[in-house]
This record gives sequence, structure tokens and C-alpha cells, in this order.
Amino acid sequence: MNELFFKDIHTVSGLLKNHEISPVELTKQLLERINDLEPDLNAYIAVLGEDAIKQAKNLEKEIINGNIRSPLHGVPIAIKDIFETKGRITTSGSKIFEHSISNRDADVVKLLQDAGAIIIGKTNLHEFAMGATTENPHYGPTRNPWNLEKIPGGSSGGSAVAVAAGMAFGAVGTDTGGSIRLPAALCGIVGLKPTYDLVSTKGCTPLSWTLDHIGPMTRTVADSRIMLNIMADSRKLKMMDLEMNRNDLKGIRIGVCEEYFFDSMDQEMKNIMKQSLKKLTELGAEVVDMSLSGIEDALEAHKIISKSEAYTFHEGFFKKNPEMYGKDIQFRLNSGSEVTASQYINAYRYRNKFIQSLLDSMEEYKCDVLFSPTNSIPAFDIGSVSPEDSIHNIFKLGKTPIGNLLGWPVISVPCGFTAENLPVGFQLIGKNYDEGLLLSIGELYEQSENWISYLEKNDTYLLGKMLNN
Repeated sequence: MNELFFKDIHTVSGLLKNHEISPVELTKQLLERINDLEPDLNAYIAVLGEDAIKQAKNLEKEIINGNIRSPLHGVPIAIKDIFETKGRITTSGSKIFEHSISNRDADVVKLLQDAGAIIIGKTNLHEFAMGATTENPHYGPTRNPWNLEKIPGGSSGGSAVAVAAGMAFGAVGTDTGGSIRLPAALCGIVGLKPTYDLVSTKGCTPLSWTLDHIGPMTRTVADSRIMLNIMADSRKLKMMDLEMNRNDLKGIRIGVCEEYFFDSMDQEMKNIMKQSLKKLTELGAEVVDMSLSGIEDALEAHKIISKSEAYTFHEGFFKKNPEMYGKDIQFRLNSGSEVTASQYINAYRYRNKFIQSLLDSMEEYKCDVLFSPTNSIPAFDIGSVSPEDSIHNIFKLGKTPIGNLLGWPVISVPCGFTAENLPVGFQLIGKNYDEGLLLSIGELYEQSENWISYLEKNDTYLLGKMLNN
């Protein structure tokens, strides 16, 4: 039976449509699995069992009557507990909001429900999405299903683990510096950060208004396409082509800047990246070495913008009740309070300059997309980094923040494992609204390697380890 939990959305959708399994039966079985694996993994803050069964019963009637809303009809999906859900608590991973009942659904939640998705639960996250590890002092740390002593990445760690461990068929996360892509890479799944503003952030607790993105976290690239088609602004979707069908990558030029993106990587990680690039060239792509100037200044601009906007949102409450925040979040917000207006404005000006510079470089080298590691080191042990040092975790763990500063679409795809059986991912960075190109490249690569089969193999190890605890 366990193999069902690792089916992709397309397959599950077909099973439901053909009456081979009902939404109610599927939801009940998934809830049983969640009960078996939680709290060892601690992927969920709230499992919405009664709500999910109620949704499933209504959706089952629609299927019987021949009404299929979308490929997500009757498919259980998890959402990060930073999105408002009407009549339910939205904690944002904090104690401050632990009793805060939402009076509306976030835009993305409403779109998913209107498409027939079953919201199975709300996933754990780094407090207020301000961290890269999902070590939550209020709701406990989420654990990586490949090694329960390791972090899953963050801040959308619960969403990544729910998908990787077969406790949801897809999930929704947020990404301000890599919070979708990094946990996706560390947990061995696909993470897509769409173009800024392609998916509405209304009803999502903000971290940084100008850097926040919302996107899908899925088992396959095709599943990301399915979810994005539902989640995205329909007006913008009409101007895009998400359904690019390619048999190979001939004519695609992939830019690689080793001087930054491959820094601080050990040889094992570099070898995995080189092998991925080799596979992309075998599929027909041309890999182009290129140089990019100003990256360090760009990263500094990202830090200033992110922490300044975070402090602005929390300022009033933080001044009155700083003790209600976790120690690492206190450190982050205190750092944000020190940013001056001129520093913020100059950071924003540099951001615009860097975006244009990168566009010029891609034009000069005639590159369609950029390639880089997602995680530059494997997942480290839970509790091994102090709260004071945790503000730098995202920059140590991966090469993701540049994507948020750009606002361009980025997809992270699994590409291998370390000797310790920990997942590794690479990311492809495209230009605004080039999601279709990224999805087509990622899908061809994925089909050539089929890393998804390792998720199911890991399930035997995961369950065995938990039963022995």
C-alpha cells in the first residue's frame, strides 16, 4: 500500500477519475500514514482530519456525477502554516499567533480548494519563516526523513518533509531567500519559486514584501506544473506557455558561474553538480562558462532589504514583547532595527542595477538559463548552530537568495545523493515568466535520472528507523 503515497499527482488524479480509489478512501489512508509518521518527523503543526474528510465526501459526490474540477480534484495537499485558512488557526510558526483564527482564506488556499484540492493539514515552519532550518522553538524541529538527526532545511521544512515522506501529494511553501528550494533539495523533492507576483501573497504572513514568493513543492516537475497552473494569476498565465513539449535540449544554452555558485563546496558535492551538467549536455544543452560581477554586493543588498522589511512588519509587537519570539528571531529583528533608511534605499538601488547587469551578461553569453547548486553543503545536525549564528544559515547551506533578489523564476530539481545518503539538488534560474522553459528542462532531466524512485526506497529505511526508536 505504501507505494500509493509516492505516486505523482497525475497518477493519483487518474485513479480518482477512474473510480479506482475514492477521495474519502485516499484521505483516510493518508491520515493514517500521517498518524504513523508523526510526531517523529513533526512535519505538521495541525492535521485537519475532520475538515479533510468533509471536503473529500463532497468531492467524491462530484466525481460520481462526472464533475472533475481539475487534476487536483480529490488530491490531498499540505499548506505551510503561514497561510490564512478560514475558521482555523494560522500560527505562522509562532506563539504570538497560536490562538489566531483566520476570518478568510489566503488567495492561494482558495484557488486550491476551488480546484478540488483537499487541504490535509498545515505544515511546520521556521518561526515567521525567518530561518533556513525549521528548528522551531515553539512547535519543535521538523526532521529530515533521510536522517532524523538532520535539518530538513527551511523555512518551508514541514512542507518538504510532508511530500518527501509520502504524507501529502504536494505542498505549498514560501520563498524569501530559498525557503522553498533549499528544503526541497535537502529532502529530495522538486521546489519551484515562480516569478515575483505570479502567485498572490494575499493572506500570507509577510517576511519581506518585496522578496516573498509562493510556490509548489512536489514529487515531480510535472506536478509543479499542475499546481502552478492552479495557483498562479490567471491573467498572467494567459501570457505564458507552461506546456512546452521538448524531446531534447538542443538550442538551449545554460550559463554556469563557478566563481560564486561553486564556492564552499566539497569535492563530492562538486562531482554531483558536474555529473548533472554532463547529463544536461547529453540531452542536447550547451553549457557556457560565464562570469558575473557584483554578486557579493547583491547578497548584501538582499540581507538589508529582507531584515529591514521583516523588522518593519514586526516592529510594534516586538518592541513590547520581544520575549515571545525565539532567540534566533530576536537576533534577526534586532539586526533589522539597525538598518538605516539610506542603507535600505541604496540596497534597493543596487538590486535594480544588479538585475540589469545580469540581464546584460546573459545576453552577452547568449544564455537562456543559469545553473547552480541549490544546497552547497549537505543537511547538518539539528541543534548544531547557535541562534546568533543562524542568521547566516541560508548563505552557508545554499546559493538560493540571488533568485529572490532577481524576482525571476527558479526551480530546484533532485540530482543525486552524498555518500551518507543525503539528497542534493541543482537549480535553474530563468528570466521573468520563463517558468515553462524551466519546467521543460527540469522534466527532461528528471526523466533521464528518475530520482523519484529513491523516495520510495527511503520509505523502508524511514519506517524501520522509527519503529526501532
